[in-house]
Formats: sequence, structure tokens, C-alpha cells
Amino acid sequence: MFESISNFVENRLRSAAQLFVPSWVILNLDIIISVVGIFITYLLRFNFSIPVAIVDTLTVSIVIYLVVRVGAFLSLGTYRMYIRYTSIKDLIRVVFTIFLGNVFFTILNFGYYKLSGILMVPLSIIIIDFFITSYLLIAFRIFAKYTIHGVTQGGNRASINVLVYGREHFSVSVKRALESDQDLPYKVIGFMDHNTKALHKTIEGLSIFPLEELDRVISDYDVRQLIFADAKIPAEQKNIVVQMCLNRGVKVKSLKNFTELTEGSATVLKVDEIRIEDLLEREPILLDANKISSSLKGKNILVTGAAGSIGSEIVRQVFSYYPGKLILLDQAETPLYFVELEMLGKFPDRKDQIEVVIGDIADPLRMRKIFEAFKIDVIFHAAAYKHVPLMENNPREAIKNNVFGTKNLADLAVEFGVEKFVMISTDKAVNPTNVMGATKRMAEIYTQSFGGFARTQFITTRFGNVLGSNGSVIPLFKKQIDQGGPLTVTHPEVTRFFMTIPEACQLVLEASVMGHGGEIFIFDMGKSVKIVDLAKNMIRLSGHKVGTDMQIVFTGLRPGEKLYEELLNTGENTLPTYHPKIMTASIVKMPHDLIQQYMDEISTGLDEDLDNFWLVTKMKVVVPEYVSQNSIYSTLDKK
Repeated sequence: MFESISNFVENRLRSAAQLFVPSWVILNLDIIISVVGIFITYLLRFNFSIPVAIVDTLTVSIVIYLVVRVGAFLSLGTYRMYIRYTSIKDLIRVVFTIFLGNVFFTILNFGYYKLSGILMVPLSIIIIDFFITSYLLIAFRIFAKYTIHGVTQGGNRASINVLVYGREHFSVSVKRALESDQDLPYKVIGFMDHNTKALHKTIEGLSIFPLEELDRVISDYDVRQLIFADAKIPAEQKNIVVQMCLNRGVKVKSLKNFTELTEGSATVLKVDEIRIEDLLEREPILLDANKISSSLKGKNILVTGAAGSIGSEIVRQVFSYYPGKLILLDQAETPLYFVELEMLGKFPDRKDQIEVVIGDIADPLRMRKIFEAFKIDVIFHAAAYKHVPLMENNPREAIKNNVFGTKNLADLAVEFGVEKFVMISTDKAVNPTNVMGATKRMAEIYTQSFGGFARTQFITTRFGNVLGSNGSVIPLFKKQIDQGGPLTVTHPEVTRFFMTIPEACQLVLEASVMGHGGEIFIFDMGKSVKIVDLAKNMIRLSGHKVGTDMQIVFTGLRPGEKLYEELLNTGENTLPTYHPKIMTASIVKMPHDLIQQYMDEISTGLDEDLDNFWLVTKMKVVVPEYVSQNSIYSTLDKK
């Protein structure tokens, strides 16, 4: 019986708490509190023994006092505040309302004194009342706010204990936003910060824990989720936190609208699942924006492969430097159309600066028409076939596109006096073990051979895998997770370097400025990542358990694939540049006449439709470090 009544009362309180308390109720409660406040004031002022002379005028004084007080409440609208969302600003407004009311009452008091020679109330009463009534009204609002919050949160049996990681102002904003949204079943149990000055302090009654105590806090407080509430958490620190959480089965999320939340402009708390890309990010890259701007502003710039992952990002970044005209070249019609829509959507007033061209870089006549139509100053050459197993089975197409497509562009660049030609290469061109890598290395050799006699500055940039690019492992793993697994990994020991697409393109722009022609720039790719560890983390981030909910299957190395990627060819060394993340490779260049001779021979072989083994043999002559692995062309190396 008692339990039924208790549940009924609790449910009624919860239902009432979900609604906003009517303004007239707040007004009446404020009036009652004001009456209580003035009586307490009189009792304190006269040591709980009010003189008879004061009692005779007390009724009239209190009536006038209440009229003034109600007028102040109505004028400043304190009764219209939502109690459950009471803030510091609201409390200051309440105190200001009491202050103005007492000032007006003081004026009336002196007016009455001028007329009658006596004060309605002693001035000490007005002063004491200000503090007593202000305190009572503030206490009432704070008590009501946390009572409502406690009832609604206490009744939520699906409450999820959350730890918020970030600087104080971000963390507090997240806590308040979570508490104000009754549809979210979150309960913030504390904060965590890498700033040692904030440790062992409290915010709104909750402790700030050091990172060293994360494991203990998860256990003691049954933490189920951690929210990153700061955009400037060091990448290394973030990785440590995420790995600890994943090992303990704690979900990790990240706040996306940091600035809007702290500025008060955010209406919704945007908290998303942390992505694997977030864990592989590194510290922000510092660019020399002035040099890049002077190199690109007002110039006609051609971006090949503009519909691809790298090409489209180069388009986005280059366009921010206000080129004279940006020519987007690709043979993939639909993706290129979407890039055009994106650019026109972002910059509708600059549509005359964008030119979209469909074409194949392996078509010399089409390329010549483009160079004749536009006076091109700078080329960013990102167009290439990049998929290793496919190119291993189709070497003819890889050579036509990656080698002779690049040759077409390079020759035209020299002929038409292009200032700079920036080639996007790959770490697979380093000691290549597959057709794709060998074709990219041949393209590097050909463009480098122009150094010393051509006006055009040929610059090569070389880096590893980019996160989220078309055909990369991460989109594949995401798809396999959505399908319920298993995740396929070629080998337990296979490792790769990873870099985000924006990061890679930023370094490409920086390299284009520092290069004077003939350099191969190598990007600092950080530490290599085991693909199997990547798969495990992605499974955990999706809320599954490795080996229980979702399996990892090893399928064996694919044709042409190697276990470890490299950034330098055999015999190459690196020299530092002024940018800490960019190095230049010290290479021995092939004479232009010699590489041209090789190109002519291979071109003849293509025209005569000679077989793939003949083509690959010729590539191995041009690129002697090309040794096939796990491929049918391995027999050529034995010979």
C-alpha cells in the first residue's frame, strides 16, 4: 500500500516536473517569499521583540511594500523565468529586481517623511530586507531547479553515467546541456582534463580527475560513456584516453559544435560517435599562408583527377586562395558533377572562376585542346589509377594512364610554359613490388628528368595512404561492420602509413611553394599502423566485441601487395626543409634522353599490342628496384 502511494506521488512529481511551472504560480510564490522575508527582517531588526509603535504602522507599511515589490516583479518579468533552467544571469536579475524595488520604496519612505515627519519604516529595515529577500528568492529557485532535475533524473532508470573530458568552460557547457535535455538519459559524474592546474578541483560539485585515475574512475562510478568536450585535446592524449576506454568497454563520443555551445548560439548538443579517423589524426599543420597565397592567387590552375579524394580536396583548398581560374579535370562524369555542385553551392558569387572539363589525361589531343583553351600557370596532377590488385591484372591500362597520361601533361606543360607542375605520387612508388607502384615511379622519373633545361618547375610529393579515400581500407571495414562482419585483413603483420586527406593536401600546397623544380618531397607520415589493430579499434568503436560479436578473417596478401610500406627508395636519403613535416629525397636523376628512349620503346609495345609480360619486363628495366611480390610477374625477377 505504502509503496503504491509512494510510486503514485513520484510519478505525479515527475509528470509535473516535465511541464513548465505557470508564471502566475511563480509570481504568487515570490510574493509569499517576500512577505516571509519582510517579517524575518522585522524580527531580526528588533531582536524578536517588535515595539508597539512599529506594530501600529506595520500593516500599512507591508501593504505599500508589497505593492512596490509586485510592481518590480511585473516590470522586470522575473516570474516569467523557467525555474528548471535558472542560470547565474537569472539570479542576478532577481537580485537587481529586489534592489530596484527597495530603492523605489526608499524614495516613498523619504516622501512620507517629508509629509509626516516620520519614516514609514526604519532605513535599516530596507537594507536588511534586501539581503534577506534576495537570499530567500535565490534559494527558492536553486532548490526548485535541482529538485525538478533530481526527480526527472532519478526517475530515469536508463540513466547512463558519463565522464566529460575537456577544459572547464567546455565541460561545464556540456554538463548543463545534457542536464537540460530530459530526453537524454545521461548523468555526468565528473570531469577529466589534461591541464594539471585544474586537477583535484570541483565544478558544480563534481570532481576533476587526472588521466592517471581514468581506469579507477570507470570502475568506481560505472562510467558507460566518455564525451570529448574540447577541440584542442592533443592527439596523443586523445588516443591514450580512447584506447583505455575501448579496453574497458566504454563508448567514446565527441562534441562537434564546441564554439556554438560556449557562445550560447547552439540549440542542440551535437555529440557523435568518435571515428577511427579521429584517432589517426595528428597535431594541426602550420602553413605559410602568405607564400601559398602569393603562389596561387590570380593564377590559372589545373587540377587533374579533380573528382577523386585527393583531387577534390586540393580543389577546395586551392580555391580558398582566390585563383584566377580553377580548371577541374576528370573523366569520371558523375563525381566531377558533384564536386562542381559543392563548389558552386559554397561560392555562388565565384562561379566564373571555376571551369569543369571532362577528359582523359591519356588522350593527347584532348589534353592539347585544354592547354590551348586556358593559359595554365600551375598544375596539380592527382589523376592516376591507384588500386594495386586491379592494376596488377591490368598493367596495360596502368601504363597508359599513370605513365603516358603523366607524360602527356608534362610535355604540354613544358611546351606551353607552365610555371609549376606538382605531381601527387605515392609511397608505393618506393622500391615498388607491384605494377601500380612501378608506373608511379616511372612517372616520377620522367617528370624529374626535365630538371635543368625546362622553364617548368616539376615537383613531386610522395606520401602514403589517406584516410577515407576511395578504395581505402576504412570504408571497406565500415561496410563490413554494417553488414555484421567479418572484417577481412590480408595478413596479421601488414602495416600502413595513414594521413588525413586535408592534411595531405595542405602539405602538397606547402611543398608546391618551397619547391624550385626537380625535388621529391616526402611527408612525415608518423608511425605506421597495423591494419589488424585498425580493424579491432573500428569494431570496438562500433560497440561490438572482437571475436565475440564480430570476427576478423585473414585472407592472405593480394597480388603485388607488401607487408610494409616505405618512403625512400634504395639508395635515397632525405634532407630537412624549413617545414618539420616535409623532407626532400636525395635522388639520382635519369637523363631525359634515356627515359625518353625507354618511353618510346614502351609506347611502341603498346601500339603493337605486346603482352603484359613484355610491358612489365620493360618497366623493370626502367625501375631496377621494382621486384614483384606475390605476383605472376615474380618469374621475371628470377630470370
